[in-house]
Amino acid sequence: MLTNPRSPDVIEFAVESLETPALTKAQLADLLFDQIGLNKRESKDMIDAFFDLISQSLVDGKDVKLSGFGNFQIRIKAPRPGRNPRTGEAIPIQARRVVTFHASSKLKEQIQNAAV
Repeated sequence: MLTNPRSPDVIEFAVESLETPALTKAQLADLLFDQIGLNKRESKDMIDAFFDLISQSLVDGKDVKLSGFGNFQIRIKAPRPGRNPRTGEAIPIQARRVVTFHASSKLKEQIQNAAV
């Protein structure tokens, strides 16, 4: 785990395996353990509580705004006609709620300025 010299607030981490190139909740808990000094159980509980709060807010139909990161928004997609690609049969697609994410301009800027 390294601190980015360009921005001391940004924590970089190495992906341990090519099979799992994603940041996991377990890795986030480990970062809290290493960086803040919480014990493993507190770290895991804090990460779980954070994601439970975001999930419940979205389920309740509330948008979630994380300053400097982005916004999660609930969007209602209208019903529409669809087709079974195999048979060509017309199938109605029901109305549904979907979550969209829009990155903040600060996050977009960080992504653009990252070395490739």
